[in-house]
Amino acid sequence: MTHESTAVGLASAYSNATTASGDWWRDAVIYQVYVRSFADSDGDGIGDLRGVRSRLPHLARLGVDAVWLTPFYVSPQADGGYDVADYRAVDPLFGDLADADELVRAAHELGLRVIVDVVPNHTSEQHPWFRAALAGEPGARERYLFRRGRGADGSLPPNDWESIFGGPAWTRVADGEWYLHLFAPEQPDLDWTHPEVTAEFDSVLRFWLDLGVDGFRIDVAHGMVKADGLPDIGRGAQATLIGTEPLPFFDQDGVHEIHRAWRRLLDSYEGARIGVAEAWAPSSERLALYVRPDELHQAFNFRFLNCPWDPGAMRTVIDESLSATTAVGAPTTWVLSNHDVVRHVTRYGGGAQGLARARAAAMLMLSLPGSAYLYQGEELGLPEVADLPPESRQDPAFRRGRRQQIPVPAVDPAPGPGPAAPGIIAPRPGEPTPPQSAPSPHSQPESGAGPQPHACCGPQTRAGAGPEAEPGAGPAPEPCTAPQAHAPTRPQAETGTGPQAQACCGPEAVTGAGPEAEMGGGAGGDPLTAPEADGQDGLRDGCRVPIPWAGAEPPYGFGPVGSWLPQPPEWAGLSVAAQTGDPHSTLELYRAALELRRAMPGLGAPEAGPSPDPRGMRWLPSPDGVLLFTRPGFACTLNTRPEPVELPAPGRPVLSSAPVQTDGRTVRLPPDSCTWWAF
Repeated sequence: MTHESTAVGLASAYSNATTASGDWWRDAVIYQVYVRSFADSDGDGIGDLRGVRSRLPHLARLGVDAVWLTPFYVSPQADGGYDVADYRAVDPLFGDLADADELVRAAHELGLRVIVDVVPNHTSEQHPWFRAALAGEPGARERYLFRRGRGADGSLPPNDWESIFGGPAWTRVADGEWYLHLFAPEQPDLDWTHPEVTAEFDSVLRFWLDLGVDGFRIDVAHGMVKADGLPDIGRGAQATLIGTEPLPFFDQDGVHEIHRAWRRLLDSYEGARIGVAEAWAPSSERLALYVRPDELHQAFNFRFLNCPWDPGAMRTVIDESLSATTAVGAPTTWVLSNHDVVRHVTRYGGGAQGLARARAAAMLMLSLPGSAYLYQGEELGLPEVADLPPESRQDPAFRRGRRQQIPVPAVDPAPGPGPAAPGIIAPRPGEPTPPQSAPSPHSQPESGAGPQPHACCGPQTRAGAGPEAEPGAGPAPEPCTAPQAHAPTRPQAETGTGPQAQACCGPEAVTGAGPEAEMGGGAGGDPLTAPEADGQDGLRDGCRVPIPWAGAEPPYGFGPVGSWLPQPPEWAGLSVAAQTGDPHSTLELYRAALELRRAMPGLGAPEAGPSPDPRGMRWLPSPDGVLLFTRPGFACTLNTRPEPVELPAPGRPVLSSAPVQTDGRTVRLPPDSCTWWAF
């Protein structure tokens, strides 16, 4: 029999069982909106808060429970908003505070909760605190990590720490001191031992909770506390060690007291407000510490995103993740793509094969106990855009320039970030001058630096949609005649290799590739600069291309005119409008899966239904290359092999990522497919 999906109506997130109990977050499906690339309301080619609000009905119809918004605060946009200059104001690029308030209200009316980013590890260099620190205001530097350098003249960095973006994690200012920045020089790290830092972020959280947001995704939740004495590490390529080895600047025990304090703050508000840790730890057990009962509610599970298309590896990651979080009474989170990694259609091989695997992986993810995160456009089966022209690239890692010494400015450290940055970025010979203070929206650099490696990569090609099939039921087996791609395929060379990129974060590219240009120092005299850094391929633009909504030509309904990154001509067939109502489309597959996830009591919540296993999940024997597990009243089969596999039918098929043939006793699973069963 061949299965066809049914239309999905508008569903309220407040109608499911866990929401009614107040634990909505335990099995929530949360949709990440990269604000810049979601919807443009004012015709400047950049997405904004009003644009997001106008498209909320799509998310409600999709069936998600909450929306996570990437930073929209006042920022010079040196790292896509993860360099915040004012935590209580909306950058004019994205609207104003009234727009934020109206968005939250509109989301709640549709049954959608709203989670916003908070960036507590570092500020922008244009934050009033840092400008005051450079201006010499008494006590201002104590909010950051300023240190004297090593060597007779203090010309060496205070220790051997490296920036996640490459090069030293220290920059010297003109009076001879150095400041720590684990990411870009424009992102100075805060000193969380200072009481003013603690008090400020308590105030920031309360500001947004009072406006009505339902929680926070905490950027670099593992980074706010550094080891006493800031000890040397003794080896290079430190970014490649993140998540695998203990490091003195990440996952220090002291961060947990901060998160406990924030949990108490969140619990003081009505409505089950949540905290989500973007945290890297050397083991699943260390990661689970962030979600103990008195700490945060969720922590991103990047091991699942980085898992290859291999059933043994997948089962190991699933088992270890569930075991660690179950031990502390917390749900596990699952994610396949985000704004910092190559889209999983492309990671899984691109073209028809990549799409088939991506659809199957999404169904697997949505059938696992816990909470799932979707990245905008994955419900459309969007591939990575790997052939962006160099002149349109925005990721700062794509073209690194020399950066001059930061002088000590004579500025008024009064509140307000002001237009003048304390440092100037100088272009490399032959390159266009990068934007300085207050650039136009169309010329602002996009977030992040450090080349983004692929996670779970197969052959790196990009193509349009491949064969699609949807669920349904029928009395007898019949061959599939599902239509082919929504758009023609076109091979694309994928960029970059190397260690895995960090997921669900602003600046976290996990690679130490390429030196960061140092700033020279010493009070007075000519600025000293390190040799120019070689240009590096920044891979994050390809997953940030604005998504298509409708129409035959770019910008496909993204906004009135163009888009800040060009969209491929073949995306017309991948738009929301083109896929809506097509029973074979990826969009309708996601809608059907989310509808069934709500309707079937054995899905979603870790503790749903009786089971000998406290996670409500049990693995069953299966052929090589196939995963088979059950949950109460439910079974899931995943065939990772490139050919069909026959096995006894574990129940009645209710949804499949590809056409399934069964006579009720046996089933022939298509290659690279996932099927859900009821029994």
